[in-house]
Amino acid sequence: MAPLEVLQRATFVAMKTINQRTLRNDNAAVIRDVEGGESFVVTRRGVPVATLQPHGRHSGPRVARPATRRFEDATFTLVKRTMTVQDVLDDLRGER
Repeated sequence: MAPLEVLQRATFVAMKTINQRTLRNDNAAVIRDVEGGESFVVTRRGVPVATLQPHGRHSGPRVARPATRRFEDATFTLVKRTMTVQDVLDDLRGER
C-alpha cells in the first residue's frame, strides 16, 4: 500500500487548542469536556506544552511488560562515599 493511500485512509482526530489562561480560568468546563471525550492541546504563549485527554487514551510511553519482582525484594548495593558533598561541589565549581 502506497503512503498516500494510507494517509487518505487514516482518521485524524482534531484536538482543540486552549491556552494556559483558559485552562486556569475555565478548568471545570475543560475537565467536563475531557470527561466527555474531548482532547486538548494546552499552549503557553502559543507554544504547545501539554496534551490533556481522557484517561485510558494515553499516548505516552507504556510499560511493555509488567514488573517481574516486587520492589521490596530488590537488592541494592551500597556505595561508600569517598568525598564529602562540599568536596564534590568544590570539584564541580573548579575550586579544587
